[in-house]
Formats: sequence, structure tokens, C-alpha cells
Amino acid sequence: MTTTTDHHDHDHDHHGPAKGIGRWLFSTNHKDIGTLYLWFSFAMFFLGGIFAMVIRAELFQPGLQLVDPAFFNQMTTMHGLVMVFGAVMPAFVGLANWMIPLMIGAPDMALPRMNNLSFWILPFAFALLASTLFMEGGAPNFGWTFYAPLSTTYAPPSVTYFIFAVHIMGASSIMGAINVIATILNMRAPGMTWMKLPLFVWTWLITAFLLIAVMPVLAGVVTMMLMDIHFGTSFFDAAGGGSPVLFQHVFWFFGHPEVYIMILPAFGVVSAIIPAFARKKLFGYSSMVYATASIAFLSFIVWAHHMFTVGIPFAGELFFMISTMAIAIPTGVKVFNWVTTMFRGSLTFETPMLFSIAFVVLFTIGGFSGLMLAVAPADFQYHDTYFVVAHFHYVLVPGAVFSIMAAVYYWLPKWSGRMYNETMGKVHFWLSFIGVNVTFFPQHFIGLAGMPRRIPDYAVQFADFNMVSSMGAFLFGSSQLLFLFIVIHTIVAGKKAPAKPWDGAEGLEWTVPSPAPFHTFSTPPKVD
Repeated sequence: MTTTTDHHDHDHDHHGPAKGIGRWLFSTNHKDIGTLYLWFSFAMFFLGGIFAMVIRAELFQPGLQLVDPAFFNQMTTMHGLVMVFGAVMPAFVGLANWMIPLMIGAPDMALPRMNNLSFWILPFAFALLASTLFMEGGAPNFGWTFYAPLSTTYAPPSVTYFIFAVHIMGASSIMGAINVIATILNMRAPGMTWMKLPLFVWTWLITAFLLIAVMPVLAGVVTMMLMDIHFGTSFFDAAGGGSPVLFQHVFWFFGHPEVYIMILPAFGVVSAIIPAFARKKLFGYSSMVYATASIAFLSFIVWAHHMFTVGIPFAGELFFMISTMAIAIPTGVKVFNWVTTMFRGSLTFETPMLFSIAFVVLFTIGGFSGLMLAVAPADFQYHDTYFVVAHFHYVLVPGAVFSIMAAVYYWLPKWSGRMYNETMGKVHFWLSFIGVNVTFFPQHFIGLAGMPRRIPDYAVQFADFNMVSSMGAFLFGSSQLLFLFIVIHTIVAGKKAPAKPWDGAEGLEWTVPSPAPFHTFSTPPKVD
């Protein structure tokens, strides 16, 4: 078998005259579909960002100023839903589509027609979700976790459309995950053994199993909601013998693995980038694989740490506290390995590396605040305050989002054949880095001081930190327009990329069948 992976030209993939828009509508080519996912997620990133700007503008000062409180609640809900299901997850699926076949030496994904379907149902799902903003009674206003009975008994009529949209997104995710698993299991090049898989491929394989396990649970919980709303059941209605707490158990059994679905592929991305710019092999490859699998397993037995305040038994608090803390161990292994990979490497600090280093540092901060939240008696103080908001945004923005940005800068030369402008990339990084920290670091303080989440107004003592937070948010949000400009400018007018854009470091990840030799760098050679 040849070792080249690029022989799947667009021309050979389309039967008949698929030109123009037809090329994109009917494409079964993994690169086209990866590109579609990435652009779609970029669009959703901006939509979710606009919702976030409304939230931060409202909270710029105390005293109602901009929007109706009901609309504020719609914004918090839509921001969370669009960012999680529309921006982060499709971006990682796009990266999987583009890179997994190249990394394992496969000509395409295993199920190309299903690949097309799993993408094209997404725009309809999010058009449906966004359309609820214009419906009578407004968009869903019950938070992205849509707790019953707020989302069943007291919900606006648009909740039915929201439920349908969630079903469509879930179907897309399940099809994408099946495709990833089928591809990795069946289409590896000869010699590409399990322990030679690039870590990005490993993290996605494990993520795909998580998706298949938990998306049906999400489908189940929204179906139970639908029955409660329209068909007279009482799953979550205490008056009919149901339990609102049941909703939380079922939702978080999906929701906790979901947050790992959003971070495991990020681990894979930085595990590809850090070795490249350190000019060293990744330290502790096998421990990274086992750590990823451990995190995935543990993610299933920690769900009730979101529920310490509902009155679970003491033994339950103890179990969920200890199992949650246990996740810190494999996560610590990963951070140690990334730092050790950089240690005494021939480091250079191009934009992908800057985003990756920021990922390691800031994701670790998010991990530490998560450890604090895991302490059950302390969580009674933290729960539903801005401390929780600060925690999960430190995991999701400098975590998931920064890793996606790092991946775009790192692989854009491979995707487009052109180099981005390094100076502009660095400017984008520093604006984003400062913006994220100015936005979310103060939220730890207002949270510990007692400011609750999901409120359109607040007491005057929280005013200063909220103003700082909003200013950081506007900085971060507006600097993403620069990111958009950089990507388009690269594709349209970038300089032609050299064969090895990262000084010989790039290309390690998809050399088939065995990892590249490390003595080919023009930087100081590694002494064997």
C-alpha cells in the first residue's frame, strides 16, 4: 500500500458534474466535510458570542439597562446551547474528519455517505433552535441544563422545537461517532498498530465511545420532557408522582461525560502540537493513552457532583466527592507529560504553540477550581454562584476553544497550502489570552463573594468586578473578528506554504506506518 494519503482528489469523488454548491451539498470527501464542519462551527461561535455579548452588556452595571430579564434568561440558555452543541462539538468533528484519515493512512472515512448526512442535518437543527428566538413566548429561558419542572411545566411553547433540535444534534453526533470508530478500527494502514496511533486519533476514538454511550441518554431525557409537556406523563412532576431530581440524574449522566467529550479531543490536539514545537517526542505516550481512557471511565461515575445541594445521602456525597477528585490524577499525568515534553526541548513559540501553552496553564487553573467544587461541603457555598461559571469557562474557553484555535493555526497550511501571517496570529493570541483572563478571573471573586449565576441584575458590591469582566469579554469577542480575517486572508492571499511549514516538526502526526525519525530537523539534532 502506498504511504501517500492525498490521492483522494475531489475530481474522483464526485460522479457527474458536481460543481459549485453541488460539490459541497453532495460531497462524501472527508476533507470537504471537515471543512464544512469547521466553517459551520465558526459561524455558531460568532452567534453564541453575540449572545454572550448581550449577557455581559447587561451585567456591565447594576440596575436594569439593556434587555428585559426574560430575554436575558433566553440569552444565557441560547449562549450555552449554541456554544456547546454548535461551536465546540462540530469543530472537533471537523478536525476528526480532516485529520483522522490522514493520520492513520486511510483514503477517507469508513462511511462517507453517512458523513455527509451527519453534517447536513446540523444547519437545520440550529436554524430550528435559533428560530425559537422569534416565536411567541420567546426562546427557551430555562438555562442550557434545562432543569425540569422549569423546562416542562413553566416553559415557553418553543420548548417543543428545542427538543426536536436536540434530537437532530444527537443523531448527528451518534453518526459522527460511529464513523470515527469504524474508520479507526478498520482502515488503519499496515503497521499502524494501536500504540502507534497519534494521540489525536486515540482521544477521538475514546470520545466517540463516550458519544455513543451518552447521546441516547440525552435523547431519553428530552423525550421524557416531551411526554410530560404533551402526553400527560409525570416523569418530572412531583404532583403526579414524578421527581424533578430524576431529571437532574438523567441529564447529568449525559452532561458530565459530555464535558469530557468537549475536552478529550483538545488533549489530542495539544499532544500533537507541543512535541512539534519542542522538537521532541511526546513524553509518556502510553501513559497518555491510559490516562485518557481512565478519564473517560471516571466521567461516568461522577455525575451527581452537580447535585450536592439536592439532598443526596451522605454516602452518595462521599462517593461522588472521591470519584470526582480521582479524575485529577490522570489529568495531572497529562499536564506533567506536556510540561516534561517541553522541558529542555528546542522550543519555538509560533501561534499554535502559544495557544497550546496557554491551554496547559489555563486549563490547569480550571482543573484546580473544579477540585474545589468537588469538595462536597464546600460546594454548598460555591454552587450556583459565579465561581462555577468561572470554573467551567476556564475549562471550555482556554481549554476547548484555544485548542481548536491552535489546531486551525497548526493545520491550516496543510488544509489550504498557504501560510497564515505569523504576526497577526500572535496578535490574535495575545488579545484572546488577555481577554479570556480579564473576563473570567474576576468571576472567581464575585462568585466566592456570593453573586448567583443566571441573574440579569445584582447588588452594588459586585459592580466593579462585573465591569472588568464585561470589558474583558468585549475584548475577547472583538478579537475573534481578527481570527476570522486571518483565516480568510490565509486562504485567499496567504504565501504558499513550504513542504514542512513547521521546520520539519510538522508531518510527524500522519507519517505512515511508523512515527517519523527525529533526526531530520534543521534545529539542533537529537543525539540518539
